Amino acid sequence: MNAQIQKVVLNLPATADFVDIVRLNLYGIAAKMGFSYEEIEDMKVAVSEACNNSVLYAYGHKGGVVEVTFEFDEASLSIRVKDEGESFERVEDPSRIASLHDKELNDAEVGGLGFYLMQALMDDVHILNEAGKGTEVVLIKRLTRSEEKV
Repeated sequence: MNAQIQKVVLNLPATADFVDIVRLNLYGIAAKMGFSYEEIEDMKVAVSEACNNSVLYAYGHKGGVVEVTFEFDEASLSIRVKDEGESFERVEDPSRIASLHDKELNDAEVGGLGFYLMQALMDDVHILNEAGKGTEVVLIKRLTRSEEKV
């Protein structure tokens, strides 16, 4: 791979039918980069959660578009999932997010569990949203090479 950042951009209808296309593209890019099967599966779950947020919440029942951008070099993969709709509230201070450790499963808010999952599966997760301009979820996974893989 070149040292420069490469980019693949998808513009897809914001419907559940197109999340598989994002997952397939992710698989192809991540496999070429050298991520393990387990790392790729984790990233597929995280990107599905990000896409599902746009599909379920951004546009309501009206049609819309989700832009997914894969940016990668030899060291990391960044996945940006952006919509132009009304999505979730931005949390200014991630340390203010309530922990789920002391809660029963029935007491957890279902709508917010995807963010915990994305954070657990990826190295970095950033959520950017501006009123009237939609929401962008940025997922970053760094490629770690061990002596076995070389």
